[in-house]
Amino acid sequence: MDVKNDVVVCTPLECESLEEIVACCGTLHTSMAAPYHSHQVVDQLLERKTLPAIVSFRFKCNYVCVCGYVEFVEMDYEVACEVNMAEYLHNRSNTRIIVSNYVNDGRPSVEKLVNIIACMQATGADVIKLDICVDYITDLAPIFTVLTHCQVPLIAMAVGSSGLISQLLGPKFGAFLVYGSLGGKPVPGLPSLVSLRQVYKLEYTNADTKVFGLVSNPVAHSKGPILYNPTFRHMGYNGIYVPMLVDDIEEFFETYSGSDFAGFSVGIPYKEAAIRCCDEVHPIAKICGKQMGKMLIYGMSCKEAMDGKLIVYTTDCEAAISAIEDALTERNVSSKGVPHSTSSLISGRTFVLIGAGDAGRALAFGAKYKGARIIIFNRDYKRAKALADEVSGEALLYEALETFRPETGDPCKSICHWNGTKFTSKCCFKGEALRGYDLVFDVVYTPRNTQLLKEAAEVGVTTVSGVEMFVRQALGQFRLFTSGSAPEDFMRKLVIEQF
Repeated sequence: MDVKNDVVVCTPLECESLEEIVACCGTLHTSMAAPYHSHQVVDQLLERKTLPAIVSFRFKCNYVCVCGYVEFVEMDYEVACEVNMAEYLHNRSNTRIIVSNYVNDGRPSVEKLVNIIACMQATGADVIKLDICVDYITDLAPIFTVLTHCQVPLIAMAVGSSGLISQLLGPKFGAFLVYGSLGGKPVPGLPSLVSLRQVYKLEYTNADTKVFGLVSNPVAHSKGPILYNPTFRHMGYNGIYVPMLVDDIEEFFETYSGSDFAGFSVGIPYKEAAIRCCDEVHPIAKICGKQMGKMLIYGMSCKEAMDGKLIVYTTDCEAAISAIEDALTERNVSSKGVPHSTSSLISGRTFVLIGAGDAGRALAFGAKYKGARIIIFNRDYKRAKALADEVSGEALLYEALETFRPETGDPCKSICHWNGTKFTSKCCFKGEALRGYDLVFDVVYTPRNTQLLKEAAEVGVTTVSGVEMFVRQALGQFRLFTSGSAPEDFMRKLVIEQF
């Protein structure tokens, strides 16, 4: 993991003038591909460039004029078939010829791509480039296969949002170079140069790198890459975590079933569907499930076992419950001097839960497992009642929440609010209404200090932020992914600084 590889990152520059191109080049520390304006402009640009460059020609012209002055010349395959390539190859000096082809006629197969590459290689090209239009992330699997086994330097650029991981995983599968977009000019399917340099650090990626990622739709919101990738490097683990925009999770798991793809975080809307795709469900995950094996799991992770089986786990349930338990323990020790107990402080106590969605289910089953009495409020009463029946709890109308007070004499009252941001302006808990609770927990981690937590802290109630749950579930996922320990202090610092 400590060995760096030479990874070439290229960014296309779309500029209106020579001055703008030069200014853009001044902000880069990677290779660049410049558009053609005129021989005079190209000559001036090549004289002033400080980085390796690709000059792309999209029509038949005199390529020899730049050969020897630029590292790469790119031409379309159709043009390469028409010109006298022998002349260009003879007069190119140190310039390498890239022949490119746009593939846009249906889902590519390995056989189809191999045939295309063979025809392009016959032109005498030094490097082959495929611009491929993909509709689904599963369309990338044949591209990865061809990259791995191609005998000629190959560039594969998958166009569209589903093609993002073609660049992020390019170095793993042997791509000659990868593309990134310049800040301020995002391109679908291309990671930004900043993320490539600061988050993914592809120079540490090689054929043995294990691939992890968030399976979701949408997925652009994922903060996993900025948490897990630095942690992998900190621990010397050869892994990369990427966002995976998935349209069909069953097809996704069938397609990426090899050992290279070692683990996944599963997000909306696939938490229930993922269960049907897995070979085993870990016992902790079953706690959060419905009967007959139909489960909705919050904070779900899928991991490839040594025998190739796909196993599903849940980390958020344990993360949330342990965060509440630890906060109650610390509260008792600081206020009463009560020593740490081996039994759960949630056991036998009232657990008020607002929300009956995925997070609510995890919290309800986790609290039930610890022996708590569950009371559930939800805007949809039928949903609250269904969940309450499953955990032998009680469902109350959401309208009763404002006047609800814990029963007098309860040894401990905990309230869990799974989406505090929705109630910032119409929060039912103001001032004295929260004083009857010993602890308030909000699973939301952005913002860290929600309106609900502020209201609770003002009346002296112990609070637990969603950040604590987020950190703990991330630690749990990291341990599952790597089958090793997780650096808690390092990951906590990352979350505080980056989130």
